[in-house]
Amino acid sequence: MKQIGAYLWNVLIAIDQLGNALLGGWHDETISSRVGKSILKGGWASTVSWPVWLYDHFIGSVESDEGWDRGY
Repeated sequence: MKQIGAYLWNVLIAIDQLGNALLGGWHDETISSRVGKSILKGGWASTVSWPVWLYDHFIGSVESDEGWDRGY
C-alpha cells in the first residue's frame, strides 16, 4: 500500500511540473515553487494577498536549485 501512495504522489508531482512547463516554466519545477520565487523576487505573486497557509506553502515549496536563471 505504501508503494501505491508513493507512486501516486510522484504522478501528482509530475503533473504539476508538466503544468509549469506548459506555462513556460522550468520543466523540473512545480508551480508552487515558481509562485514562491515570484513572491520572493517581488514579482506578480507578491502583489496578491494570499491566505497565510497558502503563502507559507509557496515559500516552503521554493526549489532553490531549479528555475532561478529563467527570470522568475
